[in-house]
Amino acid sequence: MLQHIRPAVVLLVLFTLLTGLVYPLAVTGIAEIAFPRQANGSLIEKDGVVVGSALIGQNFTSDRYFHPRPSATTDTDPNDSTKTIDAPYNAAGSAASNLGPTSQKLVDRVKAGVADWRAKFGAGPVPADAVTTSASGLDPDISPANAFAQVPSVAKARGLDEARVRALVEASVARPALGWIGESRVNVLQLNLALDRIKSS
Repeated sequence: MLQHIRPAVVLLVLFTLLTGLVYPLAVTGIAEIAFPRQANGSLIEKDGVVVGSALIGQNFTSDRYFHPRPSATTDTDPNDSTKTIDAPYNAAGSAASNLGPTSQKLVDRVKAGVADWRAKFGAGPVPADAVTTSASGLDPDISPANAFAQVPSVAKARGLDEARVRALVEASVARPALGWIGESRVNVLQLNLALDRIKSS
């Protein structure tokens, strides 16, 4: 019996050390050397203070800032722990709504989003990402079309020339990697920080 148990225990200890200690430390070490910024959360600082991450969206609601796409994340209802409440961009509860195209709740939410968008930013085509949520609920980026559509409203709220704000958006567009991987996008937090710098300059 012992001759069967000993190899099993040795293998258990060996693979525990290998996969639970050596491998994670090796991967972490390589990431710290090759991609230090990404390995530490792609943090963004303003005046030496961390204000967010380039990888996690934030809920901007002021007319003076560009708005992110909607978020379907939730949190526990403080009044009833068996229920949840909407909590946009709750990083502790990353998730999609899982509502399908036949869901009346989804249809109603998108219709309300379109009406809200047009009330804030005027008539015309509404970018899809302005009224739909991402799979994570924490998407930090919006489409260039979404950002450009918000330019007049943001410029008016800040008393800035539209052309100047539009140029800022254009400079903030991240193109697809290698010219074809992914889609063009605008990081909302970085754009809004750049917007604040215009005010102070």
